[in-house]
Amino acid sequence: MGRTSGPHLSLWKQALDAVPEHVWEQADIETLVLADNNLQAVPDRVGKLQKLRMLDLGHNRLREAPEGIGKLRALTDFLYLHDNELSSLPSSFGRLTRLRYLNISENAFESLPEAVVQMVGLIELRVTDNQLSSLPPSISGLVRLRELHVRNNRLSTLPDAVGSMVELRQIDLRGNPITSLPISLLQLPRLEKLDLRWVVTLNPPIWFAELEARGCAIYL
Repeated sequence: MGRTSGPHLSLWKQALDAVPEHVWEQADIETLVLADNNLQAVPDRVGKLQKLRMLDLGHNRLREAPEGIGKLRALTDFLYLHDNELSSLPSSFGRLTRLRYLNISENAFESLPEAVVQMVGLIELRVTDNQLSSLPPSISGLVRLRELHVRNNRLSTLPDAVGSMVELRQIDLRGNPITSLPISLLQLPRLEKLDLRWVVTLNPPIWFAELEARGCAIYL
């Protein structure tokens, strides 16, 4: 049995192969944890849980994310989809414009889903341990983003457009085959941390000194 505490329902680590039917009857829940199970699919009925603020589907076996998640207008806090087998996201996810935190790490993404760059409310984005070879210039549409975590991908650079993401505080590029970075990073007034540990392919540019002089910690 899952734990229910008011508007919160946790079915964490219950060895579930399917979401129990009783979940869909609890229209008032605000947080739903289905992490650490054996789920290969989640029904579109999840979109009926219109009060959900947080949804955790991490550590499962999902190959597809349900379209219905895009109908969750109250989903503002967290969406965890990490450690699954996802290679794409439905276009409906682009409607999640109030979502602040998205974690799609440890999946099989070869490119950043278009829907993600439409989530204009994101403050933190985690896409670590995937197979991204580039980031689209349209990522600059995430104007509120403060933290970008893309550790352990296949990135060789960042798009120049990142320089217009003026709220960025942290960029984690650890373990990527970075060969160059755009000088537009100097346009980020709030950048506090640029993490390049385990990057062995980059000759640090001279303008790094200017970033550091402004208080940005660069880890090499």
